[in-house]
Amino acid sequence: MAWRHGTDRSRSADLAGARVARHATASLAGLVAERGMSRKELADRMGVSPGRVSQILSGDENLTLRSLAAVAEALEVGVEVCFFEQTAAEHREPAETVRPGASDQSRPLAPSHR
Repeated sequence: MAWRHGTDRSRSADLAGARVARHATASLAGLVAERGMSRKELADRMGVSPGRVSQILSGDENLTLRSLAAVAEALEVGVEVCFFEQTAAEHREPAETVRPGASDQSRPLAPSHR
């Protein structure tokens, strides 16, 4: 796969992936907090360990759609993945400077309230 060969594109893809993961986990953490739910309670609802929930919500893990869907189901929300045109600033912004929850909520990459 071309993006795995250490090219500029692979680094760009890594940064983009980190950005998406941080956005998704920030959104999930916000939903968990809104519900006043502990990580243990979420883990119980998902049928996993609290440590696994911590891994998912850390933002450092390469999340799968299945793990996102499992969290969404436990929170009784839907998941919507969409692709959109980025502004020049969004395209250039490194993942390290993106603050969780700072992006536009009209472009969900994590559970939406539907």
